[in-house]
Parts: sequence; C-alpha cells; structure tokens
Amino acid sequence: MRTSLHLAALALAVPALVACGTESTDRPAGEDGDARALTVASSDDACDVSAGEAPAGTLTFDVTNTGSQVTEFYLLGEDGLRIVAEVENIGPNLNRELVVNAPAGDYFTACKPGMKGDGIRAPFTVTGSDAEPEVDADDQELVDQALANYAAYVQDQSDQLLVKTTDFVELYKTGDDDAARDLYAVARTHWERIETVAESFGDLDPKMDAREADLEPGQEWTGWHRIEKDLWPARAEGYTALTPAERATYADDLLANTRTLDERIQELTFTVDQIANGSRGLLEEVATGKVTGEEEYWSRTDLWDFQANVDGARVAYEGVRPIVAGKDAALADQLDARFAELQELLDSHRDGTGFVYYDELTPDEVKALSDAVNALSEPLSRLTAAVLS
Repeated sequence: MRTSLHLAALALAVPALVACGTESTDRPAGEDGDARALTVASSDDACDVSAGEAPAGTLTFDVTNTGSQVTEFYLLGEDGLRIVAEVENIGPNLNRELVVNAPAGDYFTACKPGMKGDGIRAPFTVTGSDAEPEVDADDQELVDQALANYAAYVQDQSDQLLVKTTDFVELYKTGDDDAARDLYAVARTHWERIETVAESFGDLDPKMDAREADLEPGQEWTGWHRIEKDLWPARAEGYTALTPAERATYADDLLANTRTLDERIQELTFTVDQIANGSRGLLEEVATGKVTGEEEYWSRTDLWDFQANVDGARVAYEGVRPIVAGKDAALADQLDARFAELQELLDSHRDGTGFVYYDELTPDEVKALSDAVNALSEPLSRLTAAVLS
C-alpha cells in the first residue's frame, strides 16, 4: 500500500502531514544555480529542502536519505492534504529523484521516515514564471489523447472494481467462502491496476487496503486484507473467526468505501507527468510488496497483484509513449523491451486463468522476478523527465 500517482488539479482528501522536526531552509536551490533543481536531505527527524520556493515549471527534487530508516518524500497542495507527487522506498544512504510539473501556488514539502506516521513538513511556494515550456500543436494533440485515454482507463477499472467488490462482499457475508476466495484476487486486480490513483485518496486508502503489519498504534483494521485474513486463517496462530455480524460490518464498510472511491474517480483529470509518475509508482508497488510476498500475506495471491500493477504501469507508459518516442526514441525502445521481458517471465508462472501461489515460487524464481523489475525500474525512472523535456 503506497502512493505515487497524485492529482494536482483536484482537492483530494488525503491525511494531513503534521509539522514536526526541521522545516526547509531558504538557501539557494541547486548547486548549479537552477532554481527548479532542489535537493532534499531526509533524516530520521528532519526534512531539509534546499529552498522554500521555486519558479513554476518542471521541478526536480533530488532526495537523499541521510537517516537510518526507509523514507518517502511528498509535494503536497496548499491545504496540506492533497498529494501532488511523491517518491517512495528511499533506503538509507540512497537518493531518488522526483520530477513534477508544478504551477504557481502554495504547497508543502514533506518527508516520512519509516514510511509511517504523520511525517515532517514545511511550506513551499511555487512562484509565477514566464519561462514555462510551450507545447506545439502536434505535441498538444498527443498530450490530449494521452489524458483522455488514461482517464477512460481509470474510470473503466473503477467501474469493474465496484461490480466485482459488490459480488465479493455478498459471497463473504452469506458464508460462501470458497466462491469468495475464488473472486478475491480477481476483484483486487482492478484495484491494483489503478492503485496509485486509488491511494491518492488518503482517507480511503487506509480503510480499504491497509496491511496488518503496517497498522499504526490504535488504528482500526478494515478493508480487503482484514477480510483476507478471515478467509485464509491458516497462517494466523490462535485466530478467532469473525462472527456473521462482524463479517457484515467489514463487508459493508469495504463496499461503501469502494462506492465513494468510484464516485470520486469519475471526476478526475490528469496531467502527463502524473501519468508518467504513476507508471513508475505502480512498478514501485511491485518492488516493495508483491515480489517480496508481503502484500497478500494470508492468501498468497501476490502474483495476481504483481500482474495487475504491471498492467497499470504499462498502460500508463503506452499512453505517453508517442510523446517519449518523439523526444527520446532510445528510451522508448528500452522500455518496450523491458516491459516485454518482465511480462514473459510473469507468463511463465501462470496457472490456468491465474497464477501459482507465492509460496510455490523458488528463491531463484523470486530473484529472477526481482531482477526483471529492477531492470525495468531504471529506465522507467527517467520517463517523467523525458515527457516534460
């Protein structure tokens, strides 16, 4: 459960990151004098951004983790709630770049050491600029097509998620556990294909997709994985099955949140950098949860999620591919090849219409999948910059 594709044009309800630790400083941005190139030092108790403002346009945040925990970095909207863009899974002594096209306005920067809790934030201002890149008519046509196609894809996946979730919760409530287990991974496919979009609604994401291992102290556990544990309790020592009334409560809650998600998604608009960042973010979801077998801890259906994340990443990439091909044909060719290689490897683990369970993979097979994800991650990390160049 991680966030990556975020919707800069809309006021989304996302949990506020409460101020704590060190705020960003106002020293000049970037050693090379480029005011849109910023550095971020994220430690265990501070989030030190090289400047408190930058001119509108394509901003690059070079984030270095100087602490002892894996961290994330966010650019938030002026309300401190809306996630504009984010980069995650930055290990100690590593650095990652976040590239985002930011219009003039008030924002917050935020680091989240340990990828849990409220985070460390500070105000950030994007000032007006007359140096923003212009898009010629041919490029604009490609951009408009990419935006329309991706919005339609997300809406369709949300529609299908709602239909299958409705069926799933009815089976679960009536005690038809075998049928519910059969539908579980299939229904979640539609969530996983648009996971970074769904997760940008931060008030819904913890209610719908929280894993038990990631719960904060005092956080109520609801959603898909709470039901998953009840359907596959074999790995849970001393587990007490939910009563019919408890089943109904969790099922109704999941369905209500899915309906809310679908209503919000129908109104969304996107930008090309959000689509490109979303492609990268979905592959990061694979790397941090699916290939490690952590996402579906009880059901072991991680490869269904893996495929769905790859589906979503590929669709997002293919939407902006004509733009990338005109600017960096070599990158487009490399991404085509790496997506194909990863898909071929995934296909080798198919079983009928689904996949083998995660426990059936050998260590060597897990490593091969991880290596293929890493091979795709490197060129995919350059996608947003290529789109905005």
